Amino acid sequence: MTVPSPHAVAAILLTGAMFYGFVSGRARVEIISLLTISAIALGLYTFPLPGQAPTDGLKLAFEGFGHYALITICALMVLGRGLVTTGALEPVSRLLIRVWRFNGQIGLLVTLLLVMSLSMLVNDTPVLILMLPIMAAIAANGGMPASKTLIPVNSAVLIGGMATTIGTSTNLLVVSIAGDLGLPPMTVFHFTPIVLMAAAVALPFMWLVMPRLLPDNSVESGHEPRHFLATLRLGAESRARERPLADLRKRLPPGLTIREDRRTTSPDGRLVVSGTHGDLEEAMRLLGATAAPAWLMQRLRSGYGKTGEDLTVVELSVTGDSPLIGRGVAAANVAERYEVAILGIHEARPLWHADRPANVGAGSDTVFSEGDIILATGALPGLQRFARAENLLFLEGAKELPRSAKAPLALAIMAGAVVPASIGLVPIAISALGGAIAMLVTGCVRFDRIGRALSGKVIVLVAASIAIGRIVLESGAAEWIGHFIALGLQFLPAAGVLGAVMLFVTILTNFASNTTAAAVGTPIAFSLAGELGIPVEPLVLAVLFGCNLCYATPVAYQTNMLIMSAGDYEFRDYTRTGLPLVALMIVTLSALLVYRYGLY
Repeated sequence: MTVPSPHAVAAILLTGAMFYGFVSGRARVEIISLLTISAIALGLYTFPLPGQAPTDGLKLAFEGFGHYALITICALMVLGRGLVTTGALEPVSRLLIRVWRFNGQIGLLVTLLLVMSLSMLVNDTPVLILMLPIMAAIAANGGMPASKTLIPVNSAVLIGGMATTIGTSTNLLVVSIAGDLGLPPMTVFHFTPIVLMAAAVALPFMWLVMPRLLPDNSVESGHEPRHFLATLRLGAESRARERPLADLRKRLPPGLTIREDRRTTSPDGRLVVSGTHGDLEEAMRLLGATAAPAWLMQRLRSGYGKTGEDLTVVELSVTGDSPLIGRGVAAANVAERYEVAILGIHEARPLWHADRPANVGAGSDTVFSEGDIILATGALPGLQRFARAENLLFLEGAKELPRSAKAPLALAIMAGAVVPASIGLVPIAISALGGAIAMLVTGCVRFDRIGRALSGKVIVLVAASIAIGRIVLESGAAEWIGHFIALGLQFLPAAGVLGAVMLFVTILTNFASNTTAAAVGTPIAFSLAGELGIPVEPLVLAVLFGCNLCYATPVAYQTNMLIMSAGDYEFRDYTRTGLPLVALMIVTLSALLVYRYGLY
């Protein structure tokens, strides 16, 4: 076995240092990525590769920022943002809630299938962000505890993202690097059948076994959701007007309480209720009602056309020195002074407390008291002025109201970006870029909010991964590592080789960055193919699949971290459920690759 060249040794050491940086967590991912790019640029400028000029090293280090894979990933981020901001995926959430109310076990199965399908075309993170409040609401309404559902749902999202070339940025990175190395292009659904068959094997484990392996953290993990008093105004054409309250109670969300003694709604179409923010939104949708005067909501919505500011819903706490204390909504004149609508109030004391009036709803007579939580909506600048002037505290992150009128347009743009690429008419880079431009031009994603769609961490990480992959390949490190690994795998059957490669990459991705594992693993797969006489494509797919088997640790993928606090999980909860799933997927996928490529 030959000794690696100095450049190959340096590339291996740099890759190891990058992995250590990600695992240790001592510095942010962006910093480690930029340091890696800088080390490659300075190293190759000072000590160029044989036959290359110093400036060639600079090009290798920085070309990741202009690579078509990164452009495609950014375009897909914008497309995903368009689906979220327009509320195009909200019908899915309403469907899930209805199914869960019918039967919890069937609800979990449908949830797993739906998120798996969604994440095939939409990036994993937006899909999980959509699901987090849904699963929390289901748990709060007597469904399965969130701690027993979030890890299975996250696993289904990750498996769905593995099924297409655009499902995750890692998939695009592997496919693009393989294409640069000479592998024929893969369409969007090139390996989808393989993943779907493996998913069918894994689905019973995620559905029936995973929840039993997870703890019930419902008591320890969360507080009861805030319930807001609100006055719903039924529109003149609402069929709920003058209807018996007993009938309305059957139609409204179970967590919503009607605070009325009369038998029907009032003649002016007002209905005093109490419920969570989600319950109020659902009740307004079902009844065709508003929680603030209809003229005010219309004025706020029309303001978007003039200023371009989205309506935002926030929760604001009334501090001890707030001028609002002891005043009513009408006296505060919030609507005229700040262009803000008050939707509901969570009272700091029970209604029967002696030192405050018994408010009956968030109407003009409501009197504020210290500690109250105000649910308000308006453009963010107006809400900020309201909070500053009245000494209020923002309690939670602002939530943009979806521009639902553009939801069909966003879905059409997404379909227009995916379908041509899936049937091979145009490269995914071109169709995704065209779709992103269409999202911006049509207003589904605003130009001044594009920063929310793009992740700087992902951009720098992908650029660094492309650079590290290039240096590992061109320095000869990939060839040397491939030859070294081949010595241990040469006596294994093809299924064993594919499984070993998948396991190797899986270990890397669960303790470091999956994009870096992809960048390093893909050139090694090419080297192994030449050493062992196995076709390149199944080895590349083994790398791609291994990069997505990131279930066993919370640090393996960003969605794993997103659910950690929501489910009050510990490290062992991931290993207890993730290791069996990883083993199941490696065995199944290896067997399917052997069958698909005739390697038996």
